[in-house]
Amino acid sequence: MTSDHGDRQAADAGLADIRSPDDFARAFSVSRETVEKLKLYEAKLRKWQRAVNLVSPKTLDAVWHRHFADSAQLTEHVPENAKSLLDLGSGAGFPGLVLAILLQDRAAPPAVTLVESDSRKAAFLAHVSRSVDNPARILSTRIEASSTVKDVGLVDCVTARALAPCIRLFASFALFAHPGTVGVFPKGRGYADELQAARERWDFKVAHHPSLTDADSRIVVVTEVTPVT
Repeated sequence: MTSDHGDRQAADAGLADIRSPDDFARAFSVSRETVEKLKLYEAKLRKWQRAVNLVSPKTLDAVWHRHFADSAQLTEHVPENAKSLLDLGSGAGFPGLVLAILLQDRAAPPAVTLVESDSRKAAFLAHVSRSVDNPARILSTRIEASSTVKDVGLVDCVTARALAPCIRLFASFALFAHPGTVGVFPKGRGYADELQAARERWDFKVAHHPSLTDADSRIVVVTEVTPVT
């Protein structure tokens, strides 16, 4: 089942232009404390970027729009009753670490686990997490490793950004999913083709919503992902 609600609204969606911490605070109605944590995150990102290729250098001047806002917009799609969230291939922490910071404002925030196989990026994530006093768990391991699957277990929500096409992404998702698990994945303009290709191997329910940061992108929300039989 596919929802085209996002497609109908995408052309009319007012895309936020998030240029600064103040823009971000207004767009997402977050506390000043949360914004201060993200400002520290930005400072750490810029410092570590000199030695570790965390993000594309050309995106640094638009970090609040391209990375922080792009991640934060997923918050509303994380179920309110989610007790656990897993971010796959976290890289520099987008969207996983941003979500971990923002979701701390919930009355019952989910336990967040970030999986990043690159040890240098994992070290960055751990450093930022400690610096902003966030309890996110960082695992420097491969997603598909049996030890990872056993360690993480089943979770309520899975996120990932720019990790893999849906046909492969759903295979990773399935390793950690129980029947009610929700997948929340930002996707680019090829999202429809990705979903069509994924149906060769997977049955799933899907809704896609307009992105607040890119008119050609969608937030793909999937449930009930099972192998085609």
